[in-house]
Amino acid sequence: MAPGTHLASVPGASGARQFWRRLRTQRAALVAAGVVALLVLLALAAPLLTAIEGQDPTTYHPSLIDSARGGVPVGSFGGVSGDHWLGVEPQTGRDLFARLVYGARVSLGVALGATVVQVLVGVVVGVAAALGNRWIDQLLSRITDIFVAMPLMIMSLALLAIVPSSFPRPLLVALVIGLIAWGNTAKIVRAQTLTLKGLDYVSAARLSGWNTWRIARRELLPGLAAPVITYAALLVPMNISAEAALSFLGVGVKPPTPSWGQMLTAANVWYQAAPQYLLLPAGALLVTVLALTVLGDGVRTALDPRAASRLRVGTGRKREAKADADSKKAATDVDSKKAVTDVDSKKAVTDVDSKKAVTDVDSKKATADASAKKEAKA
Repeated sequence: MAPGTHLASVPGASGARQFWRRLRTQRAALVAAGVVALLVLLALAAPLLTAIEGQDPTTYHPSLIDSARGGVPVGSFGGVSGDHWLGVEPQTGRDLFARLVYGARVSLGVALGATVVQVLVGVVVGVAAALGNRWIDQLLSRITDIFVAMPLMIMSLALLAIVPSSFPRPLLVALVIGLIAWGNTAKIVRAQTLTLKGLDYVSAARLSGWNTWRIARRELLPGLAAPVITYAALLVPMNISAEAALSFLGVGVKPPTPSWGQMLTAANVWYQAAPQYLLLPAGALLVTVLALTVLGDGVRTALDPRAASRLRVGTGRKREAKADADSKKAATDVDSKKAVTDVDSKKAVTDVDSKKAVTDVDSKKATADASAKKEAKA
């Protein structure tokens, strides 16, 4: 998303209730939220699910692969059975279901961790630039521009290649992505903070003698919650894709720790002999990114009703358009009735004036006749 993209404004006192009411009108966002909740539940319950299956993500099963055919799983559908619900991995025989659910923990964990780092750094730098003097603003803005211009993949490849392998790889990937890609968040926060600085309640707090830190904590940060939450919801799928790309390039999460990107790297030569080995992590990645993107769009629209949803289905757009049309029609009817009433009122006033003029003429005529009769008698 471009830094200048319009985001949500400051929510009102009943913002949470209004947010939920607006979100409920978007069926696609609710379905996406259910899918995301299910994926998170599967990731958290990975040890329990694999224990029920009786497998783990690292144990090799040589007896389940056909060495004569190059390591293809024995049996139909990649070795699917009661003991291996989604089959086994070619060449190693490791359980695919166990690796898939444990890979969800790594992919979602790295994406969420990177998003937290991006938001924290972006909020601190953006608020400091907006509240600082001209020199601080210029310095932080130029540093932000440098990080925005940095190519994420190239910088991540360079950093991940030189860090010792003893450092926990999922944590390292999350830190690298978060510390490189915070620039757009900082730009958005700075722009929103500059807007909030001009509001009356912030000026009143400054005139009351509050220091900068207290104004930022008590007045500005609550107003920044809506745009930051909106942008963070859109950052998560981007970070999942970045982690998958780094793992696919071989510099992300290292074996035997499973991740979806690493599974795609190992499966790129098996798409003909064992297509499910490629389709399972690719499908999981596609569903996760799509669900998070739809949910992020729903959150953005619910937090800022002025922003139209980018989705074409499942967002209640037809109902909203019909409601708008009904409202406009009702307003038109009211204006028409008011116009008719005004015409009737003017006509009634005109009739009254006409009757009054006739009465005045008759009175004057009667007065003239009386005067004439009086003069004739005289």
